[in-house]
Amino acid sequence: MTETISYETPQFLQKLLGHDFSGLRVIAETTGAQITSRESWVKMEGSEEAVTSAREVFTQLEKVRRSGGDITPAMIRLVSESVLAEHGDKPAEAIHALKLTTSTKKPPVLAKTRGQMGYVQAMRDNEVVFGVGPAGTGKTYLAMAQGLHLLREKQVQRLVLTRPAVEAGEALGFLPGDLKEKIFPYLRPLYDALYDMLEPDEAERLIEKGAIEIAPLAYMRGRTLKNAFIILDEAQNTTTEQMLMFLTRLGEGARCVITGDPSQVDLRRHVKSGLREAVEYLQDVPGVRFVNFLSKDIVRLPVVQRIIEAYDRHRADEDKARAARAFKPATSEEKEQQK
Repeated sequence: MTETISYETPQFLQKLLGHDFSGLRVIAETTGAQITSRESWVKMEGSEEAVTSAREVFTQLEKVRRSGGDITPAMIRLVSESVLAEHGDKPAEAIHALKLTTSTKKPPVLAKTRGQMGYVQAMRDNEVVFGVGPAGTGKTYLAMAQGLHLLREKQVQRLVLTRPAVEAGEALGFLPGDLKEKIFPYLRPLYDALYDMLEPDEAERLIEKGAIEIAPLAYMRGRTLKNAFIILDEAQNTTTEQMLMFLTRLGEGARCVITGDPSQVDLRRHVKSGLREAVEYLQDVPGVRFVNFLSKDIVRLPVVQRIIEAYDRHRADEDKARAARAFKPATSEEKEQQK
């Protein structure tokens, strides 16, 4: 079976598949169809089932694109796998239903993996959400988008962004400038995400009038945050006391998202991470939801996913080796040395 789809311009097809048309490989691998492209058309060849699936993938991607969504390799894989797995469900509709509008001047933010879709839904349904997983999975970015979306829809009055400045420690006083300038480097990732979703003048206006607040975690002590959406970023670097302090700041109408990667703890040795303790203690608390991201949810360069997977394999091998040594009976020589 052979079928051809034509689009209005080559540029539109590039936006669907990427400038290097890498999306073609993903769709072909997933559906089993042979796909070729020239100018503004794509030709699909193979079994009826394969061609039908490939056509539906292109249809769904076109809907996402025409609704303002940005098509990425992760999005193409999500749509391709959804078409095959969901038997008639329309992934474009599910993705569109979860879109986050942060500004009239910027395109909406869309979930790009199944894990991200579950994360956005969890933030809609729960007062407290923990996004836990490796770097590059969109934990902070999507939380920021959700907060800006709620602020724009007037469902909250403020967006509060915070993170621990653990790396500073005693060295904070040696940095040049006043306190605000000393702390800024530790809050820079939050500013970067904010300015990616809003125009600079729009972001500055919201910060000036207090609708958006970015501050280190230490500034949260003693406060009660009402009608606010609060994001605690890099939560793996909170102590157990800091985590409890943060979680008890929530007032009426407040919602919060805590993000972190347990594999990147910067706390001093023997200091327990507040994130790890929260994961252990709060699993069954009503209103609290944990979303665990996997390496396949990484939406940065594909090499980032491969790097993280390599580290995970190496650490797993080390854990097995330590466990084997712990249960290995001591030799007579080792027993003598212990005496």
